[in-house]
Amino acid sequence: MEFTIEGILWYLVFVDSIFANLIVWFFPNWYEKKFKNMFKYFPANKGWSLLYLVLVLWIGYALSRLGYI
Repeated sequence: MEFTIEGILWYLVFVDSIFANLIVWFFPNWYEKKFKNMFKYFPANKGWSLLYLVLVLWIGYALSRLGYI
C-alpha cells in the first residue's frame, strides 16, 4: 500500500467528519458548554455535519476510483 498526500489528508478529514458527527448527534450539550465562545459563531448543526460527512465520503469515493486511497 502506497501512501500519498491526498490519501493522508483525506483520512484526516474523514476522521474529523466522524468526530464532528458524533459530537453533534450524541454530545451537543458538551460542545456548547466546553466551547462557549465558538458555539456562538459555529453552532453544532446536524444538517451541516451530515452534509460534511457525505461530501467527505464522496471525495473518498472519487479518490478511491483514481487509485489514491
